[in-house]
Amino acid sequence: MHIGILKTDAVRPEWASQFGEYPDMFQRLFLAVDATLSFTVWDVECGELPDDASCVDGYVITGSKSSVYDDKAWIRQAETFIRELHAQRRKVVGICFGHQLIARALGGVVDKSTNGWGVGIHEYELLHSPEQGRGKLSLIASHQDQVMGLPPGAEIIASNSHCPIAGFRIGDHILTFQGHPEFIPEYAREIIGFRRQMIGDTRADEGLETLSSRTQEGPWVARWILDFLRA
Repeated sequence: MHIGILKTDAVRPEWASQFGEYPDMFQRLFLAVDATLSFTVWDVECGELPDDASCVDGYVITGSKSSVYDDKAWIRQAETFIRELHAQRRKVVGICFGHQLIARALGGVVDKSTNGWGVGIHEYELLHSPEQGRGKLSLIASHQDQVMGLPPGAEIIASNSHCPIAGFRIGDHILTFQGHPEFIPEYAREIIGFRRQMIGDTRADEGLETLSSRTQEGPWVARWILDFLRA
């Protein structure tokens, strides 16, 4: 299977040598499940998008420090491409910013949440799961924007009190998660430390504690994503 990764941000240079760029994180995550996968990366921030939407089997849209409502040309171009993928029923997975970008591009509402920053490992109720009987999911969160209103035809798949729309699906071609299956706790610690002043000490300390007391279930979500892209 050939996966297209739409890169929407760059890792800070002081972290990139240890953790890689965001496409590297996704490739490590997915290759641990299926070593036969291949990838093509487009740097959407630099104006790169596929000329032919059918050139890969499915797309993954990464997280970003940008907000989907920022007045940036590359974000508007990405929204147009998402609408094209939706019209063609191409497989698309959105993570964090990607989750929010898909929602906004297709008519949903995204804004800064009054609940403040979500950081650390959050537990979500699964309203839809590929595994019968599994009702919970734990993923690393790193966001203050949220999807506030679903796009037409979307169904919530994950939710908690901090982020009621923590994932959604549309038909059998769009799947999104607010949490980061590709992050590891060590990287999340760096982000929390860097943004401590923005996040606030109390929320930052609570988030850091969860990185030790809870288990990030990114590998399980990776299997879900790959099965979704193959189906």
